[in-house]
Amino acid sequence: MIYPIVMYGDPVLRQKAKDLEQGTDLKQLTEDMFETMHAANGIGLAAPQIGKSIRLFIVDGTELDEEEEDMTDFKKVFVNPQILEETGTPWEFEEGCLSIPNIREKVSRKEQLTIRYYDENWTLHEEEYDGMKARIIQHEYDHIEGKLFVDYLPPLKKRLLKGKLADISKGKVDTEYRISAPDK
Repeated sequence: MIYPIVMYGDPVLRQKAKDLEQGTDLKQLTEDMFETMHAANGIGLAAPQIGKSIRLFIVDGTELDEEEEDMTDFKKVFVNPQILEETGTPWEFEEGCLSIPNIREKVSRKEQLTIRYYDENWTLHEEEYDGMKARIIQHEYDHIEGKLFVDYLPPLKKRLLKGKLADISKGKVDTEYRISAPDK
């Protein structure tokens, strides 16, 4: 099932998501999330973006053509994740978000992270990521913490985007995927 993507302005995007109960069956939900993300041409999707305030996100960078990084195995489910450490030199990269369509801005993030999480089968993992994989995880992790990439922008840049963000929250935005706008 393909869910509508929740747009900027919806309160669910600003809530700190709740942990999932250990052993919860996530098979159907994660399948639906991958289907929703792929239909919207995304590379990551957090549960709050489909209206569910739970600590779950998925990533799929297998279609990315990154010259420096092998992304062929980067399709994962992160349940109740905790970023344990972020290290390295911050680097800027232009990010976008399915919940904030048609806006892309440079965001600075640290280059490496260590994360502990469960997969969809409730197997515990502790792994290190760097580069683009770390960035994708950091972006999706922010969603379950109630943060959005626009929160990293300087005040002037945010003011310049205010009108576009207001339009997005009203559903006045062109997308190739179904949306759920809070002020529609």
